[in-house]
Amino acid sequence: MQVFGSSGTRGVANEELTPAFVLRVAKAAGTTWGDGHGGDRVAIARDTRYTGRMLADAAASGLASTGADVDRLGVVPTPGAQAYAEREGVPVVVITASHNPPQYNGVKLVGPDGVELSVAALEEIEETLLAESFSVASWDETGRVREIDGVGRAYVDELLAATDRETIADADLTVALDPGHGAGSLTSPEFFRKLGCRVVTVNSQPDGHFPGRDPEPVPDNLSDLGRLVRATDADVGIAHDGDADRAIFFDEAGEYVEGDATLAALAAAELEVGDTAVSAVNVSQRLVDVVDDVGADLELTPIGSTNIITRIQELTANDSHVPIAGEGNGGIFFPDYRLSRDGAYTAARFLELVAEKPVSELVAPYDGYVNVRHNVEYESTAERDAMLDAAANQANAADAELNTRDGYRLDYGDAWVLARPSGTEPLVRIYAEARDGNRAEALASDMYEALAAAKADA
Repeated sequence: MQVFGSSGTRGVANEELTPAFVLRVAKAAGTTWGDGHGGDRVAIARDTRYTGRMLADAAASGLASTGADVDRLGVVPTPGAQAYAEREGVPVVVITASHNPPQYNGVKLVGPDGVELSVAALEEIEETLLAESFSVASWDETGRVREIDGVGRAYVDELLAATDRETIADADLTVALDPGHGAGSLTSPEFFRKLGCRVVTVNSQPDGHFPGRDPEPVPDNLSDLGRLVRATDADVGIAHDGDADRAIFFDEAGEYVEGDATLAALAAAELEVGDTAVSAVNVSQRLVDVVDDVGADLELTPIGSTNIITRIQELTANDSHVPIAGEGNGGIFFPDYRLSRDGAYTAARFLELVAEKPVSELVAPYDGYVNVRHNVEYESTAERDAMLDAAANQANAADAELNTRDGYRLDYGDAWVLARPSGTEPLVRIYAEARDGNRAEALASDMYEALAAAKADA
């Protein structure tokens, strides 16, 4: 797909992602979803980004021009918008760049079943967009726009109904929460308090400039949360990204927990013999080990929620049971609940486990691996292509099992390294994992040096 990548379309707001572009995306979506005669209905939600209202206005105009009535949901977590879609049976345009830096924004499209659109559905909208074959309603059949209140409250109520509140409340947990100034600031503090937890917060005021930290919940951005856990003697720290579809954790000592270890712990609690887990090509050996121990199957996809969702749907259609799926970045699916990544729900499911034993004990069985990640930025297609050629050369020269499902993953048995272009930013990402930290760093550094040299020569 030229427009929609691994998780929607994103870019620097008002430069790459302009109101004019968002207008066209909305017109394409409205045309594909409806008949252009005013009887259709589409919702629009956004996260807290400074440019969110501007771009939501553009999307509303584009949808209304095709004849669709528009429900303006305001600022709400992406999973909250998906819950609204499913509850009301209407598709949703979500204006969000998720974990990207503050200057970015983006568009994510959700179907009337509350699920991000499949690759095939996105390609249909993309064809309409590129051909500019938009439906145009007559002046008296353009859509009406209305503001919808209470979407966040309804979302919290649904979360509470789906969670083991009694177990969590009985544990008398203290939760240190960092919503990162994002959409989760409006819902997660209330949710965890209603679960019976004592909640202390940092970076919890909604602010599209993200003054306290960047939206991506990675260790370098979460030092405040670690300090808060230690200062308040909290049982667990929880961090979200900008649209709160991810959850990352700290243990009771204020130490960062690898997202891959969290996924493994949750998978161990969910999977049974004959089940299938779905993850991406950067899957950790932690999850592989859990799947093998349980006697379940593991399916791998290209990185990104769109690809994982599509594979879950295919497996489910063939009567496979997929109780858990996701990636080590904190984006986890529990398809029996809803086919969406939901940071608050993931955190609640983790709290159910924390109610039985401390976080450090929960993840201890999955501590034996070291993960290293590097990014190499590029400014042109030529630089990007040169780096991918270098990755291919590294792969061809290596004595390793090669997987090219998404980039180049080299599996050495005791360790692996992956180089792939980001689907949301002008980066080539490098991932490495090994039981020995020096081994992981060496693999990542070798790949990084090869790509950096190729970029310099491009």
